[in-house]
Amino acid sequence: MEKALTRNIAIVGRPNVGKSALFNRLAGRSIAIVHDQPGITRDRISAVSRRGTEPFTVWDTGGIGGAGETELLKEVRSAADAAMQEAQVILFLVDAQQGLTPIDQELARLLRRSRRPVVLVVNKIDHPKHEDLAGEFSRLGFPDAVSISAAHGLGIGSLVETIEQLLPQAEIRDQKSEISNPVLSLAIVGRPNVGKSSLINAILSDRRTIVSNLPGTTRDAVDIAYRHGADDFVLIDTAGMRARGKHSTSVEVFSVMRSERTIRRADLCVLVIDAAIGVTSQDKKIAALMQKAHKPSLLLVNKWDLVKPARGAKETLAKLIEETRERLFFLPYAPILVASALTGENVDRFFGAIRKIRRAAHARLSTGVLNRLLREAFAANPPPMSGNKRMKLFYATQARGATERALATPEFVLFVNDPKLLGETYARFLEARLREAQPFPGLPLMLNFRPRSEKAL
Repeated sequence: MEKALTRNIAIVGRPNVGKSALFNRLAGRSIAIVHDQPGITRDRISAVSRRGTEPFTVWDTGGIGGAGETELLKEVRSAADAAMQEAQVILFLVDAQQGLTPIDQELARLLRRSRRPVVLVVNKIDHPKHEDLAGEFSRLGFPDAVSISAAHGLGIGSLVETIEQLLPQAEIRDQKSEISNPVLSLAIVGRPNVGKSSLINAILSDRRTIVSNLPGTTRDAVDIAYRHGADDFVLIDTAGMRARGKHSTSVEVFSVMRSERTIRRADLCVLVIDAAIGVTSQDKKIAALMQKAHKPSLLLVNKWDLVKPARGAKETLAKLIEETRERLFFLPYAPILVASALTGENVDRFFGAIRKIRRAAHARLSTGVLNRLLREAFAANPPPMSGNKRMKLFYATQARGATERALATPEFVLFVNDPKLLGETYARFLEARLREAQPFPGLPLMLNFRPRSEKAL
């Protein structure tokens, strides 16, 4: 396991000083949730910033300090500590509007002990008249200081220049690494508390995301760059998706909306299911979102350790897979992996399943085999009549996947007399016949029916 980039910076600070706003500025897009409620960011979120001459990874962390030392706050402090240990440069963010606080002073002492270059970033200098507010923080004694407004983008250029002066030079990748597969983004989705963050932690062998029994601990879609073997991935840990009627806050509603968008932007979706509970109606709704978005999919049944019997494990496993398949019958192509993020059992098979799906995306049916297969299907089970017409197949071909995409969905173009004569049931029949010749595990199939006259072919 190795990181794709070794130039890391971490943004740390007490709650509600604007860390997520700065993170979004450096990342060049809205990733972290920005909200005026303290404590919104709980996980460490990473993204690659290309604002400078060379890319670097920027980490957003949960706010350090605040009222009380709850278990969750301790987890946030631990995540921030880990980010500081891995970072080559630390951005210490303070709030000019609120002034220097005891928590800022305590955090400054902690950062001085980290033996890392620290840039004091005085945020919320939104207007020239606010510039005098930055002077109060000079007593913290950090030689590198920059005044910015993360909300308005002021001073970000100067901050990036300072960061680049302190970061080590970017590593030069060897020729072999340049020919590797495109980065594959994996969205880890599911209901709250099914073990999505635990799964990512088991994969990384690192407490990079916060694991808690409180539903809704993960509020952002957390992008984590990861290399497995020669392949680069982005693991996206998403907020647990509950039924809309049960949302307690506007932040949670926004989190779930972001999870839905993550499904659409990901290359492949991994639906995590609780083995102890089984497939629920909400699991089916999330799976339906994946199907509607035509996403390559993997079903991961987690918490196998809770249901695995001392005897008859093989039979229990087979029954669990069968029940999962029956409940999610509309995703028949999605492989099912049963694992335990807690014990690590079968987690090592995760990337094997992903690579199997990736290889399947490159599989092709030759034009001759494809046309012979479909003509036999039409002859053995003709399409139903619609009025006095029946759909006729003239010719079929498999379209070439877009080379710039990390995972292309197989598409087949069928030239027929009239696409309007096609029924949904018959389309499923044709897809099943195609999968008999080439299973395409994990991949939805796109059947594109185009009108043609027999004379035109």
